[in-house]
Amino acid sequence: MHQTSQSEHARQACIAACSLCHQLCLQTAMNHCLETGGKHVKAKHLRLMLNCAEICQTSANFQLTGSHFLHSLHELCAEICEACAAECDEIGDMKDCVVACQQCADSCRQMLSTQH
Repeated sequence: MHQTSQSEHARQACIAACSLCHQLCLQTAMNHCLETGGKHVKAKHLRLMLNCAEICQTSANFQLTGSHFLHSLHELCAEICEACAAECDEIGDMKDCVVACQQCADSCRQMLSTQH
């Protein structure tokens, strides 16, 4: 019973991390980046932020439905979140987004380590 409780806690934490990352990436891209301009609105950067937001929302939704595709999705979500965190960190002035992306990636990797 204790193992199920830990697993459920990890799942809920991952859903929350994915949801927060989705919100922050979308909000940052559509507000901060568009308003700041310059390197913040380069196509590669905006595309990555929107892709990150989308994969995070999808990951949260798939977790809520208990999809059997979760293993692959957690891998992909972690990879995209790590890329987005690195790019946002390099461009600068997006610390909240960097932190949310890294937390989501870490949470997805933790879920991978608990899945069989």
